[in-house]
Amino acid sequence: MFSPQPFLMRSFAVLCVAFLSVACGGSGAGPSATAVPGAQTPPVAGTVILKKPVLSFNDTGLNVTDGVTSNGRWGVESQGIDWEFSLDQGVTWTRGSGASFEVKGDGAKMIWVRARDDAGNTSEIVRVNCVLDTTPPAAVTIAGQSEGVTNTFKLSGIEPGARWEYSLDEQGTWSAGKGSALGALGNHLSRVWLRQVDMAGNASVAQGFGLQNPSVLSHEASGEPLQPSILASGLQTYLIHGVVVSGDADYVSWDIPRGQQLMSVKLVQYVSEDAIAFYALQSNRVFDAGFDVSRMLVYGHMGPRDLARNVLADVPKSKLGEGPMTLWFQQTGPLPTRYAIEVILSPAD
Repeated sequence: MFSPQPFLMRSFAVLCVAFLSVACGGSGAGPSATAVPGAQTPPVAGTVILKKPVLSFNDTGLNVTDGVTSNGRWGVESQGIDWEFSLDQGVTWTRGSGASFEVKGDGAKMIWVRARDDAGNTSEIVRVNCVLDTTPPAAVTIAGQSEGVTNTFKLSGIEPGARWEYSLDEQGTWSAGKGSALGALGNHLSRVWLRQVDMAGNASVAQGFGLQNPSVLSHEASGEPLQPSILASGLQTYLIHGVVVSGDADYVSWDIPRGQQLMSVKLVQYVSEDAIAFYALQSNRVFDAGFDVSRMLVYGHMGPRDLARNVLADVPKSKLGEGPMTLWFQQTGPLPTRYAIEVILSPAD
């Protein structure tokens, strides 16, 4: 049995917080002025221009520039000066206390904040526009079926701007999928969880699907390099999973359609006492490169330190377009290795 170890080097491999001086697409036009020196007497209204406050918030959304969040708490830095806020475009003002205030009630918000002293002097108004959304989306509708040796889970009911995610560790961690379906081929994973996350970062109720019950196809990937198992076509997110030991390699092939490109290939689960396995990709319908690494697109060792590492990160996109691709994955030692590899396609740039 060939061991790639002599000539291969080991490869080592949530909230998004946006800190904005004018958050969520707001504007506080005009330069901030400095304090006007005065005599040792209390300030008189209109004689002092105060420095405007700085706002910050925890943007829970999928995009820090979309102005949508599920967190209505705003932080205020006012350099020791009193401050106040208005939710009705300055008609009424509420005196702030501490270093934050909370906006409640789902919907579009227009928030004004300014500094204020006891004499009635005020700063320039900081204006922000946001949408507060604290309501979780509905659970996605999922239709499961087998296409060849691939189990396909088709998702519908995803909100505009939302994304769907899957979990392989009983909802401990989540990975984002692409397209409208998940294709899984293999015989290792016992369960996959699916959910959607809306623009504000609210997650729906997760749904679990057993992959080891009689209604779901369990398929051991082919051990023949010239007859690989074939993933169903037309999807953008795939999971290849299995159990390998020395002498029992897995070969899986898929097609990249016209207008699509291979975006990433990542190890997303690895369970073994042996921390090193081997992988290789060949741009072909079969794996006939043998041991000739010059014919492999990428190759190397793969183990726990490589979880979530995209092995295609340094491959030119010109080599990842339309055409067939075949994966070779194996354990060169005698200890069994349980693995899951994510394959994602995306529209070509």
